[in-house]
Amino acid sequence: MVRSEIAVLRFGLGARPGELTSAAGDPRGWLRAQIRGAVPRAGDTALAPSEQIFADVLAARDLKRQLKGPGAGREETAEEAKAALNVLREAYLPHYRAQVLARAQSAALTTRPFAERLVHFWANHFAISADKGAIFGLAGTLENEAIRPHVNGRFAELLTAVEQHPAMIAFLDNQYSVGADSMAAQRAARRAVAAGTAAKREFGINENLAREILELHTLGVDGGYTQQDVTSFAQILTGWSIGGGKGRLAGGQPGRFYFRENLHEPGVKVFLRKRYPEAGRAQGEAVLADLARHPSTARYIATKLVRHFVADEPPGAVVERVAGAFLRSDGDLPLVYSKLFESPEAWNAALPKFKTPEDLVFSTLRAFDTAPTKAEDVIRSFDLLGQRQYTPGSPAGWPDTAKAWDGSDALMHRVLWASRVAERYERGVDPQALAASCLGSFARTETLTALSRAASAPQALALLVMSPEFQRR
Repeated sequence: MVRSEIAVLRFGLGARPGELTSAAGDPRGWLRAQIRGAVPRAGDTALAPSEQIFADVLAARDLKRQLKGPGAGREETAEEAKAALNVLREAYLPHYRAQVLARAQSAALTTRPFAERLVHFWANHFAISADKGAIFGLAGTLENEAIRPHVNGRFAELLTAVEQHPAMIAFLDNQYSVGADSMAAQRAARRAVAAGTAAKREFGINENLAREILELHTLGVDGGYTQQDVTSFAQILTGWSIGGGKGRLAGGQPGRFYFRENLHEPGVKVFLRKRYPEAGRAQGEAVLADLARHPSTARYIATKLVRHFVADEPPGAVVERVAGAFLRSDGDLPLVYSKLFESPEAWNAALPKFKTPEDLVFSTLRAFDTAPTKAEDVIRSFDLLGQRQYTPGSPAGWPDTAKAWDGSDALMHRVLWASRVAERYERGVDPQALAASCLGSFARTETLTALSRAASAPQALALLVMSPEFQRR
């Protein structure tokens, strides 16, 4: 029976009532059935697409300029600054709140929790942060529009969809990356010559997107590339932009990927000792295709998957198997996932992984067989526990090891949160039955005894949530 608990609790998001039983007959088959096709959201919260959010933000920015009034170049007053900030917040915030609520509902209600966990894994791998104002209302669109459709496809397709998504481009400022010899730069130089003035230094390469693709999305920091490769790749990616701007950023559908040929640095590029002929947008896509099948990418992705699912210190043998499957299958992700859960080491009954706040919240919702209906409730929970949704703080994403989450302050916040949740959901809940439903054979005798001796049902439920076996997976 332990194998069904591992399948549901470690590979999934925590057990809903009856889920341990449904996985008991064939735990690996239960996992395998979930990694076919796109992964739609569960729940009923409607989400706006990225192009609508961009349109809302552009309208808010126009209104912000109107609020400042006449007097170009003057400093805005405190009242004007506050009004402008409120306009942008009102444009962004409803979208952010809806995305956070929809994510929690999907985690709580999905019947494909392994696939949903994989969506979360890749969203953290390709991390963007709503802390950056330019994408505050776009943070969840990358997950829903680029990751969910491709999480069970080939890595090359997932990679391309992510890097061409407007949220990723905006997060890393690639829309402002302009080739020194691009048509836009040459046009500006001709105008300067005609006017008898020096050309403005307004054109330059932005290396953010190129660097993060190499360091965090594919090869890894030790993947064998050089600074010259970063620069060359950044030149290749010039022109990868977002539709709907003004001036030299005009053209294209607002909020959609748009290749701006006028910003692209033309010519043959050498990257990782390979020559890539000039092909506009396709030049960058060719590089991504090669990165997706590179041995360093295979090892880097395999290491992160094994760390997430097996142990904080990834066993080398499992990493080798998963990386080998990645290379042999040309990045066929379902085959990669299968190699992961076919590894004996993945079925260690010792519960090696400490739950992140995200794991804790979602597994608790599933245990209580409930889903949130208010974004405020979700936001407050994650603010208290220290993992505010879509704000990892850096492109490296949230940490995936116990030492980042098991400090004394963090544990005290978990106790406080568990007490609040227990008070909210204690009506009609039998703590002993709930322990059997959500933990199965992992429920320790000591925990069951503590539940039976608790002074009240809320106290018993809080003890269950804070038990060592519930805090781990």
